[in-house]
Amino acid sequence: MKTFADLGISGVFAPALDALGIEAPTPVQERVIPEVLAGRNVLFEAETGSGKTYAYALPLLQMFLPGMEAPGKSPVICIACPTQELSSQQKRALEALGVKNMPLLIGGVSIKRQCEALQKGPPVVLGTPARLCELIFLKKLRLRELKALVLDEADRLFSKELEEWTGRLLGLAPQGTQLLGESATIDGRTEGKFAEFARDWVPVRIDSQDVLRKNIEHQALFAEDRDKVAALRSYLLAEKPPRALIFCARLAEVEKITLALQAKKIDCLGIHARAEQQTRKNAVDRFRSGKTPLLVTSDLTARGMDIPGITHIIQMDLPEGTAFIHRAGRTARAGRRGINMVIGNEWELRRYAALEKKLGITVYPKALYKGAVIPA
Repeated sequence: MKTFADLGISGVFAPALDALGIEAPTPVQERVIPEVLAGRNVLFEAETGSGKTYAYALPLLQMFLPGMEAPGKSPVICIACPTQELSSQQKRALEALGVKNMPLLIGGVSIKRQCEALQKGPPVVLGTPARLCELIFLKKLRLRELKALVLDEADRLFSKELEEWTGRLLGLAPQGTQLLGESATIDGRTEGKFAEFARDWVPVRIDSQDVLRKNIEHQALFAEDRDKVAALRSYLLAEKPPRALIFCARLAEVEKITLALQAKKIDCLGIHARAEQQTRKNAVDRFRSGKTPLLVTSDLTARGMDIPGITHIIQMDLPEGTAFIHRAGRTARAGRRGINMVIGNEWELRRYAALEKKLGITVYPKALYKGAVIPA
């Protein structure tokens, strides 16, 4: 088994890694760290919970922040994330490695305070592409000393909603900036967009460790659209999940389901893209700490959310594309087991059966009977 030292990572990170309970590099870290240390542009794919963040963070910090001190008055590392929640999560991950003076540059909060934070010359900045570009246009964020630009959840950053801002950010990076991108799902479109900005880039794909197949039990519960909330409520009362994420594709459904559950005295909170940033932060913090066991969310706000101990994923619809994988991957983290339940109508469950064959998973039909979840 390789060690971080074998990969070229300095022992300066050993205390932080020990505190995090990280004893050895994961497969994605073994493959990506040497490529990053060699200065190459890398686009890599690995499943959720596989250690992608530290695969790029450890080598970048070692190369460009020796002693964790800023070498100049402008950032040397910039990390772009598709959502405010993921930006906050990655900030915590880097702080755990010892990074300080790292402003979170996201929308929905005071831009004045962000400008003041940038005056301190932070070595690392991270945030959403729109706010990062806004601060660059205002000449508050300067990239003249930038050495590396990371696209965290690259497929989402190149989605139709975000690709314009992501493209602008990439276009503003100095020539020769090292470009890195990662996600649990990298398709041809993402590769093509990345290739427009990254020359001689290296693709890295890590074979699945079969988390979807081996560590997650996939369940299906039939319900007509009008009966889905009632079915969800009955499922929660029967299953009593210690910590569950409930997914909805439409923002209006997030509010509808949250209010319906709260009306029945079920402890839950809801977040979606249109909610105020502080409201979203408070809800995620309560869910992360275990004070609130249920969180109703949209795909955008939960993308990349890494919260330990999520036992259940409940999908109130069956999404298109790769969103199913990203949803299900919020559970069974770090070798644990989890349950992924889809509450669907007839059309959705037919699509679920097709997805079962495509992904090689086994779906167990369930029913509710006398307050219990039983095989259908």
